Amino acid sequence: DGGYLVFIFTNQSGVARGFFSVDDVNVLHDWMRAELAAQGAHIDDIRYCPHHPDGTVDGYLEDHPWRKPGAGMILDLMQHWPVRREGSFVIGDRSTDLEAARAADRPGFLFMGGDLDRFVEQCLEIQAREA
Repeated sequence: DGGYLVFIFTNQSGVARGFFSVDDVNVLHDWMRAELAAQGAHIDDIRYCPHHPDGTVDGYLEDHPWRKPGAGMILDLMQHWPVRREGSFVIGDRSTDLEAARAADRPGFLFMGGDLDRFVEQCLEIQAREA
């Protein structure tokens, strides 16, 4: 509602390690979108990196540029969507998310649990003060 595009970007090395398939990842993402939509939320796009250099599944055995802590997924999303760099930020639950944000020259905020809605509000307030 605040005029922001909302993206998810996630490492999914379980594909490279043979724990689950790309189809499984897509089913999960479809389920997430449906669950969020039922609560009035919307995800504009999702990127994931199924690669890992220590995997076991051919075709995914590399340290791909999309793999966090690299910025590849963020930069790809920013190329494909009308993203305003100014005011854009990343919320993540791991240090690699913040490293990816820094690599994309965007601020990052570490969510440690609790009330995600309130956390997002605080991040938006910080971004508004810095604009």
